[in-house]
Amino acid sequence: MPLATSKDLFEKALKQGYALGAFNVNNMEIIQGIVDAAAEERAPLFLQFSAGGRKYARPEYLMKLVEAALATADLPVVLHLDHGEDFETCKACVDQGFTSVMVDGSKMPFEENVALTKKVVDYAHERGVVVEAELGRLAGIEDNISVEEKDAIFTVPEQAKEFVERTGCNSLAVAIGTSHGAYKFKGEAMLDFERLNKIEHLLPNYPLVLHGASSVLKEFVDKCNKYGGHLGNSRGVPEEMIARAVKTNVCKVNIDTDIRLAITASIREILVTQPEVFDPRKYLGPAREAIKNMVRHKMRLLGCAGKA
Repeated sequence: MPLATSKDLFEKALKQGYALGAFNVNNMEIIQGIVDAAAEERAPLFLQFSAGGRKYARPEYLMKLVEAALATADLPVVLHLDHGEDFETCKACVDQGFTSVMVDGSKMPFEENVALTKKVVDYAHERGVVVEAELGRLAGIEDNISVEEKDAIFTVPEQAKEFVERTGCNSLAVAIGTSHGAYKFKGEAMLDFERLNKIEHLLPNYPLVLHGASSVLKEFVDKCNKYGGHLGNSRGVPEEMIARAVKTNVCKVNIDTDIRLAITASIREILVTQPEVFDPRKYLGPAREAIKNMVRHKMRLLGCAGKA
């Protein structure tokens, strides 16, 4: 099945009140676990690569893995760049065959973010590629994205409307309290749903995106710590808040940290409880299964199961 674009998928998600899962990929086992889950749940999905993921796995290898996924699963799959921080990175992914790119000018002043996003939009739209942008700044750490909590900036609803109108971006990642990484909240977890509702009111029927939305599932944190990890007081976005958010105009939810935790917890357990194991297949195979089961759970939570 050929790669899909997000336009029709978002339109359907907005009408029916669910969100698509956007899962970060770094190697073969991760992409297999995600695609196997989507096939079993009959769910459309985003396979997305960060700049760090592309550098680690090398673009040529990642593209072949995506080709294999498309050959083995009859599903709508969007190939997406996550956090492209400059025009050159976004252009390279458009030219390479991505059907969606995210340009992240959120660390820039508003006017500079508008200019960069508009430049990417113009280039991508001429080639049939859709563009996600970001306004506001999430705290936390993910690959080369690092923002101190004091520097986090929530999305201003009125600016969001102006930004979309001036850039023509197809979807917008908004900052309402989520954050990157495994340490999202020091106190009580809170998302600013009032702010989200204002953005939704000013941009009716417009696709919004949540970054930093992993739940940091306790079962994986506990298993990591049990078998030698030191994750401390890691906390994610409660699943009931994610379920509430996807009933709004949020129709794409990014998940990366939960994938990392699932694979790491599984590998740690096997290497500690079976110290004689040295065959990578013996610990990467179960890790792939752990990813699949976690992703299936997420697809049900987001409501996209059965929507392929």
